[in-house]
Amino acid sequence: MLKVRIMPTLLWKNFGLVKGEGFDSWRRIGTVMPAIKVYNRREVDELVLLDITASDEGRDPDYESVAEFAAECFVPLTVGGGIRNLEQIKLLLRAGADKVAINTAAYCEPTLISDIAQRFGSQCVVVSIDVKRHPDGRYECFSLSGTQAEGKDPVSWAKEVERLGAGEILLTSIERDGLMQGYDLHLIQQVTEAVSIPVIASGGAGAYEDFYRALTEAGASAVAAASMFHFTEQTPLEAKQYLQAKGLPVRDSNMEKVSVS
Repeated sequence: MLKVRIMPTLLWKNFGLVKGEGFDSWRRIGTVMPAIKVYNRREVDELVLLDITASDEGRDPDYESVAEFAAECFVPLTVGGGIRNLEQIKLLLRAGADKVAINTAAYCEPTLISDIAQRFGSQCVVVSIDVKRHPDGRYECFSLSGTQAEGKDPVSWAKEVERLGAGEILLTSIERDGLMQGYDLHLIQQVTEAVSIPVIASGGAGAYEDFYRALTEAGASAVAAASMFHFTEQTPLEAKQYLQAKGLPVRDSNMEKVSVS
């Protein structure tokens, strides 16, 4: 089994960080740079920075800010929001991003996935799949920060983005976002069983046990969390210790620094 990854997610809106709940992100919780500096010290494996209003507002990524953030970020950085073409991706990579996450543009122009993979490599492109579960149990993909239904089943769409060259999938349950009540394990398992590329579980983590269940029961390759790290005393390093104690391989870190109670 490959080493699992712990990936804090930073939701970036109008120059600050916000807390999301069901993709309704209104509560400001600080600014990006201090959060990056904190996570540099907390043994995270990667960071995900999502500009959650760029696509809806039809504007370009903020390359200058990304360059400032990347200069202080000592782990791989995935940047998403407002990406529509290869030129933007080139500028983001030049600014210091290691990967790009695309969502809305992938539905509008699926060949963009292939273009990114061919130009920059599959490892560079993360396709973000945001999913709502309807009352009848049916899952549906959404774009534009969860506001526009795409009429696509997440399993079928996951297979398609893999075929097009995506290197990873960031899979988020919209209704569980920010609630810290656990991931949608059924959704994650359906997607992981359908594709061979890594799936990052997102939306709902509230405890280390949620990470463990997503990785072992649902087959995720990595786990992402936002509210859990911002609003509780739980840390990525302790999460690694917990998972290691459960027998899962984690990326190297100074595991003796903190003990899990």
